[in-house]
Amino acid sequence: MQHPRGFSGFLGFLLCLVLLGSCTSVALGKRNVSDPHWHPATATWYGSPDGDGSDGGACGYGTLVDVKPLKARVGSVSPVLFKNGEGCGECYKVRCLDKSICSRRAVTVIVTDECPGCGNGRSHFDLSGAAFGRLAIAGEGTQLRNRGEIPVVFRRTACKYGGKNIAFQVNEGSTDYWLSLLVEFEDGDGDIGSMHIREAGSSEWLEMNHLWGANWCIIRGPLKGPFSVKLTTLSTGRALSARDVIPRNWSPKATYTSRLNFF
Repeated sequence: MQHPRGFSGFLGFLLCLVLLGSCTSVALGKRNVSDPHWHPATATWYGSPDGDGSDGGACGYGTLVDVKPLKARVGSVSPVLFKNGEGCGECYKVRCLDKSICSRRAVTVIVTDECPGCGNGRSHFDLSGAAFGRLAIAGEGTQLRNRGEIPVVFRRTACKYGGKNIAFQVNEGSTDYWLSLLVEFEDGDGDIGSMHIREAGSSEWLEMNHLWGANWCIIRGPLKGPFSVKLTTLSTGRALSARDVIPRNWSPKATYTSRLNFF
């Protein structure tokens, strides 16, 4: 499912401005993000038969979906799982039910995209060709793909990026008065309930607003780096603060990697 890679800085500014009057705090419960129970869903595939799936996607990860650790693990999901972008970054195990052609193993996929017309209000996964093929027993990937939509079961699982720390990409169009960040490689919950930044020499955490997908923004200024960033996950309310992760001389389209992650 192909989608535009993002908004221009101006359109992002307008959306962020609207959000300033509509964002509210969310009460976050403490629980384990992994779900031991399997739930029914359907699955299809898209792209090339052995391909990595989407190029970009509605979460805003851009070319990250084409390389490891996301490579071939991407999933476009129905609106009930996409959650207006709050589901971006969540990880799921998906398993096929037909024992005659499907393996008993599950594939782990990361939500990177939305399939708006899929599912009719139900849970649905539109997987990369490679991920879909891995649901089959050895040698039967082509036959399984030829079936089109199939019944599956799924459950939420913790994200594990193996050696990666949380990173923040400064989105194109960001200025000293409008700052937009994309969050990458978040272990554990994978989702974000709130984001705050703290300017150099300040003790005040400034709340950012959910812009779209995995992108957040703040209108205020002039903003002065370096910036510390605090994340709180949506699912379990875990919090993490990366001190001075974005330097004083930051630039749009640059990515800054922290020394931290939830695992």
